[in-house]
Amino acid sequence: MLGMLFTDKECKELDYMLRKELDEMLLDMSDRRLDGPVKEAITSRYKIIFRMYARMASPRELSRYAIGLRSQH
Repeated sequence: MLGMLFTDKECKELDYMLRKELDEMLLDMSDRRLDGPVKEAITSRYKIIFRMYARMASPRELSRYAIGLRSQH
C-alpha cells in the first residue's frame, strides 16, 4: 500500500478527476458498438477507479457511480 499526503485543493482536484473518469467510462460501457473484450477492460478499470473514489467520496456521491457497477453484471 502506498500512502500520500494531499492539500485540500489537491484532494478536490483528485476528486474531480476521478469523477470525470468514472463518467467517461460509464458512457463507454453503455456504447453498444464496443465489443466484449473492450467492455471487459473498461469494466475492470472502472472497478479500480471506483475503489479509489470510494476512499474520498460520501456515500451519497458514491451511490451515483455504484449503479454503473451493478448494471455491468
